[in-house]
Amino acid sequence: MWEAFGLQLRILHAEMRRDEEEGYVGRVQFEAEGHRVPYEIVLQSKKGKEWSYSLLFASESGDDDEIEAVDDELDENDALFDQLVQAARAALSL
Repeated sequence: MWEAFGLQLRILHAEMRRDEEEGYVGRVQFEAEGHRVPYEIVLQSKKGKEWSYSLLFASESGDDDEIEAVDDELDENDALFDQLVQAARAALSL
């Protein structure tokens, strides 16, 4: 678990694969302390350097304000985003 600007996250599951067409594609499921439902971030990068992402509710719909707060934090906080990328990349080497 780590904290960024008061937002504590706990990783539940991480995975990543690499293929010729899509490059690197990863998923990380995580909880944010105080939020009702967990999230999933889907990551994609052709060469593993610049990442695009989509943030979703992991299992069921939750509060729109909460997911927007997490998305804003990911946009603003490079260290937090990098930790999620690193969690997925660590799963690639397993």
